[in-house]
Amino acid sequence: MSRFTSLEARIDAAAHAVLARLPRGRLADGLVEFLVFGLKQAWACLFGGLMLGMILLTRLWWPDIGLARYDAWFLAALLIQLAMLAFRLETWSEAKVILIFHIVGTGMELFKTSAGSWIYPEDAFFRLGGVPLFSGFMYACVGSYMARILRIFDITFTRYPPVWMTALLAVAIYVNFFSHHFIFDFRWLLFAVVVALYLRSIMHYRVFRFRHRMPMLLAFLLVALFIWIAENIGTWSRAWIYPDQADGWALVSWAKLGSWYLLMLISVVLVTLVHPPRPYAPERQ
Repeated sequence: MSRFTSLEARIDAAAHAVLARLPRGRLADGLVEFLVFGLKQAWACLFGGLMLGMILLTRLWWPDIGLARYDAWFLAALLIQLAMLAFRLETWSEAKVILIFHIVGTGMELFKTSAGSWIYPEDAFFRLGGVPLFSGFMYACVGSYMARILRIFDITFTRYPPVWMTALLAVAIYVNFFSHHFIFDFRWLLFAVVVALYLRSIMHYRVFRFRHRMPMLLAFLLVALFIWIAENIGTWSRAWIYPDQADGWALVSWAKLGSWYLLMLISVVLVTLVHPPRPYAPERQ
């Protein structure tokens, strides 16, 4: 798997030419790593950042042009996706991951909105039942991020669980998102299985000069927290709302952080189906 697209390779070469001339030392190296980490994360979030920015801006101002906000978001998401492929900001394998996330997410949306878990309060022409089609792209944003960080940070793993076990767990999590409306909610059991499978798993990633490591359970939590923050922005913008937000915005329940944590497992598994996890190999000094 290539780390960069052709455009990204040119950007990376230009950045290296600048950063390589900076002073060296513990503090200087740490600041450079921190800066590059933030820039790479922002680049990996490009799809999601554009979508979230569009949602936020149209919450602040939206002209009466005869086009619903939801439809504008759907058309804009299509254009963003096509532009990212055309300008080589995204690989075709990443587009496959995004398509998978779109299908999986839309299926969940159709069920959850019919069950009253959340609603889309505005009208839309491009919709399936009570689900505007832009919503699938919100899940695709997560898929885009997960696929892009895998190569941008050159991520490898130590003691990654067998993929077939993680796939079975992902299926169980996905089923529980539906079945808990009718039978017992098994999420605490699923949390326990996630911990058992990934407790010893380490993610290794390169920022600029150095490789770093992080427990995968912590990585899941950090990404889930970021998505929870983005969800608060989305509900404030009334892209969708929960029942307790019908009469005015309120902070999204912290319980949703657990749901996003479990979604991280599904996300990781879907990405590994396209990009199998690579084992960590110590680099020669």
